[in-house]
Amino acid sequence: MFRRPTILGGVVLLLQFGVLMADSTRAEGADRLRVMTFNIWVGGESGGQPLTQTAKVIEAARADVVGVQESHGEERNGKKNDAARAIAEQLGWHYFDQGDDDCGIISRYKIVDHTPKKWGAAVELPSGRRVWVFNAHFMHTPYQPYQLLRIPYNDAPFITTEAEAIDEAKKARAEQVAEMLKEINSVRREGTPIFVTGDFNEPSSLDWTEAVAKAGKCPLAVRWPTTAAILDAGFVDAYRVARPFLLSSPGYTWTPTTAVDDPHDRHDRIDFVLVGGSGAKVVAAEVVGEAKEWADVVVAPFPSDHRGVVAAFEVE
Repeated sequence: MFRRPTILGGVVLLLQFGVLMADSTRAEGADRLRVMTFNIWVGGESGGQPLTQTAKVIEAARADVVGVQESHGEERNGKKNDAARAIAEQLGWHYFDQGDDDCGIISRYKIVDHTPKKWGAAVELPSGRRVWVFNAHFMHTPYQPYQLLRIPYNDAPFITTEAEAIDEAKKARAEQVAEMLKEINSVRREGTPIFVTGDFNEPSSLDWTEAVAKAGKCPLAVRWPTTAAILDAGFVDAYRVARPFLLSSPGYTWTPTTAVDDPHDRHDRIDFVLVGGSGAKVVAAEVVGEAKEWADVVVAPFPSDHRGVVAAFEVE
């Protein structure tokens, strides 16, 4: 259903990011690591599926490390069910509670350290190498695509320009982004790969381009500031490295719960796996969801209102 992209657009993106693409030959002694981001929808409860179905999604993705958002369920009797911990136990994995009832990191490999404010955790691979995984769930409201498309949501004002969209996004999320980047900077001296997973509640700065707007796939070009800030800090977007063609690979993660042409919604790529630091190459990236039309890895019934993203890396 998407118009074929121009060859030039793909080549530009490949040239921009190709330095981090692994070739077909695996480097001797390199580790392979599959990193996933997954918003499990209020502790895996809101989709009406048992928590084992959320674990099944992670197994189907063949993930090694998962940044989980909405990791806890609804509050009952003064407590919230810690679904990320329960999933880790089901899988026989390790778990790091990020401490805000909303995010956690689960890993088949040992978690050996964390940053002071718990934005990130260090994972020890079987080879003994360490990598850092940072996981975020940024502010969900106001949601600028809805503001631009005049879709009512939490009484947010409607907007019309790129400048307004960027300003609203910064007011919603810039403080969180800066706090996470400060902790990322504190571990850069280790010279290890640094992964960022998350539900950013904002599209990618790489996706809403003039060409995409001209094709009618977004209302206007916007260099969204949350991903832009992280990319400007030396990270790359694994999905766009592996899937550079914007129109044929939109990679929508929001949302499997409505039709793509629903006038009361806007489908977008708002869940990410990014990589920075040194020593990691992107091998592949896939969307994990409910149907072949929108996902590379399919699990049905699908338990969340977000599709997941899993990216494969070679760690030297």
